[in-house]
Amino acid sequence: MSTYTTDKASPFTRAVVSSMRKLYPEALADKSFDNTGLLLEAPFDPIRRQMNSVLLTVDLTKAVADEAIENNHCVVVAYHPIIFKGLKSLTLADSQQQSLLRLALEGISVYCPHTAVDAAPGGLGDWLADILTGTLTKPEPATKTAKQSEVASDVTDSSDDLPSKPLEDPFMEKDLQENTPKHELQRMSLARSYSRPTYPSHKGKEKEQPDLTPSSASHTRTVIHPVTGVEGFSDAGMGRLVTFTHPQPLTHLIERIARGVGNPKGFPVAIPQTRQVEDIHITTAAICAGSGGAVLKAVDADLLFTGELSHHEALAATERGASVVTLFHSNTERGFLHSVMKEKLAGVLREEWQRVRTEARDEGVDGEGWEEALEDEGVLVEVSERDRDPFGIVILQSEQVGRPITGAKG
Repeated sequence: MSTYTTDKASPFTRAVVSSMRKLYPEALADKSFDNTGLLLEAPFDPIRRQMNSVLLTVDLTKAVADEAIENNHCVVVAYHPIIFKGLKSLTLADSQQQSLLRLALEGISVYCPHTAVDAAPGGLGDWLADILTGTLTKPEPATKTAKQSEVASDVTDSSDDLPSKPLEDPFMEKDLQENTPKHELQRMSLARSYSRPTYPSHKGKEKEQPDLTPSSASHTRTVIHPVTGVEGFSDAGMGRLVTFTHPQPLTHLIERIARGVGNPKGFPVAIPQTRQVEDIHITTAAICAGSGGAVLKAVDADLLFTGELSHHEALAATERGASVVTLFHSNTERGFLHSVMKEKLAGVLREEWQRVRTEARDEGVDGEGWEEALEDEGVLVEVSERDRDPFGIVILQSEQVGRPITGAKG
């Protein structure tokens, strides 16, 4: 009879790792830069056993680590690797290392799949393509671009309309403002009302009736950079190229994206300077989650849809006549955890946990704590409520338009 000791992870951790590898084999990942797999294997403590539960997150921040510890999760599946490069030390001075040390102390392991999820058939790339090729349950909107005269109607260049006295700047001490030369007071008045930063919301979306029917617009779909040699995953690869049977209004695609990723209050859109959004129709769209610069670099498409592009990459795209939609990096990834991974992992994990329990009993176990762990049939997969992109959208709520805080022309 074998004896389990604290040099082994929990049996439930084994089941989670094998489940993730079935769904998203590490061989699919881009090993030229990526670091996927079981990055933290915490020893099992039978006396202080975690729940048979998994916490899904895009980023393993201190807030998410707190959440995992508070809720007694056994494994954190963090999409982004918390370790990218080799470590020469593990100390509490580094915030990420601090999270790893705290989780290890609590017996919580960390698995990171990253680009294996991007490449897998039915993975992140296909999920984004499903959104772009979906149709709304209600009629798709007609979006109108405001004319320049409408945007600028509240702003005038006439000095007659400027205040005779400098407006107070809420971000400058009053004494400093009064004693600053007029020619230096050229910043705009900030007497406006702004919202707190807002973020896409996925809470409760799993139970709601979707208002977007995925992958229902007629199209063909191909992989941009195929990954070969992984048995059972013949259609794997990085990025997706969608070709619509009939050109789609860009306004419709923008609305589909918004509905599919959690209805953000806004996101960047880049179009050629000579065109208006409502006039653009899309036949081909290149798609990549996260940072799309490398994957989409040589793709000739009407639309680039990704998490982020650099200034120069976006400029190059619009100069050649393409349009760009970005969402901030992780907003192209987080909804997948709610919409797809949670349910898929739970289904495979139930089977894997049954297999691991049976194998462990066949091997024989010593210790009351181990037997108790194997008796627990429960399986729970949850998505972090604290995970979010670093960037939120701040929205102007008042209609007052700022003017220079002094009438000086400079």
